[in-house]
Formats: sequence, structure tokens, C-alpha cells
Amino acid sequence: MSRVALRLEDVHSYYGKSHVLQGVSLEVAEGEFVALVGRNGAGKSTILKSIMGIVPPRTGRVLLEGHEITGFPPQEVFRRGIAWVPEERRVLPELTVEENLWLALHAAGVKGREASARLEDVFSLFPRLRERLRQKGRTLSGGEQQMLAIARALVVRPKVMLVDEPTQGLMPRLVSALAEVLQEIHARGVTVVLVEQMVTVAMELAQRIYIVDQGRVPLCTTPEGLQRDPQLVQAFLGVSEI
Repeated sequence: MSRVALRLEDVHSYYGKSHVLQGVSLEVAEGEFVALVGRNGAGKSTILKSIMGIVPPRTGRVLLEGHEITGFPPQEVFRRGIAWVPEERRVLPELTVEENLWLALHAAGVKGREASARLEDVFSLFPRLRERLRQKGRTLSGGEQQMLAIARALVVRPKVMLVDEPTQGLMPRLVSALAEVLQEIHARGVTVVLVEQMVTVAMELAQRIYIVDQGRVPLCTTPEGLQRDPQLVQAFLGVSEI
């Protein structure tokens, strides 16, 4: 049986006085691909931010490979092996593609030949980034910025990758290409936690799906389980069919 890579135990997180996460518990096995789905404002992104220490839980625990990381600052969570691809991408606009990637490598303490080898590895997944190597982040298209955000996380060889709404604002052709890249990343052994508004994309990629609703996680199912239960889809996702 696979060991647990990431576990949340009864996590409660707040924005000021607003009680956003209300006892979230979930776990992700090593090498698993898990998706979090739910309506807008359900708390999906806050779960990722609570893992990263951006929104530190007030109560409850977050564990990475059995070691508690609850409330650690983001840089320490990153150092321990969790990479975050934020919803806003947050590509550094005045740095080139190459500089954005080298900055991530520097933060992870990767230098020399190993750093060059890792760059070549991500360019095999994102050949477009090699073509844009000297371009500043602000000059990239939305799809290219998303590629860079994912490449920046992947280049540090994380144990767990948190990916927040990667398809947002992308054309259908780019959504399909991005889904293929995420599948390849998972095939390489990376544990992935995906927040995705497009339920069909989540079902295509994930092995298990957690439903997030009003700051809670009432259900864990499979893509097949969602497909068989239209009432479940309507109740928690607000769409009539998938």
C-alpha cells in the first residue's frame, strides 16, 4: 500500500474573522493525482494556501510524509518539498523566462550541471519556453505564463505539486495541451493536488476527487463515481451534467 504523502486533519482556516475552512480532512498518497472540485468560493484555493502556510490554519494539522508542517512559512514548506502553482501564475514580469527558472533553482539550492540538467528536463515538456528563453514574463501569452508557472514548480523536483486553476482563461486547445503536460508530470512520479473549476478536466486527470463545499470536504469519490451520479454533480457542483 502506498504511503501517505500529504494529510490534512480537521483544518480550520480564517481570513480575518471569516471562518473559511471548517474542519477539512483529506489525504493524498505518494504518487497519486487528486483533484479538489466545487463551486466558486467553496474553499478549494484556501486548502492549498493552508498547506503552503500562506493562510496558516488556526487549528488542525498539515503533515508531509508524516511530519507536521502546520503553519510553517511558505519558504520552509517549499524547502521541504511542496511546490505551488498559484491561480494568478505570479510570473515575475520583468525577469526573462530563464531568470524566472533560475530563481526557482537558486531558492532550492540547485546549481551547476544539476541545474542545467533540470532546465533541459522542463524544456522537454515545454519546448515553447526554450524558444521564449530571453523574453520577459510580461511579454508572454497567458498560456505561456501558465507553462512557465508550472515549469518553475517542476524544476525544483517537488515531492508534491499543488496546482491552482491552471486552465483558467485558456483556449480549449491550450487546455488540452496543459492536461497532457499534467498527465506527463504525474507519470514521472510527482504527487499532484489539482484545484480545477472545469470538472471534465479534473475527471480526465485525477484518480480521486474531493468535493469541497462551504469550507468542508463532505465527500471523496472517483471520476467514475461522479459520472454515475448526476444528483451529486448538481448538488455540489451546480451543473446539470458532465
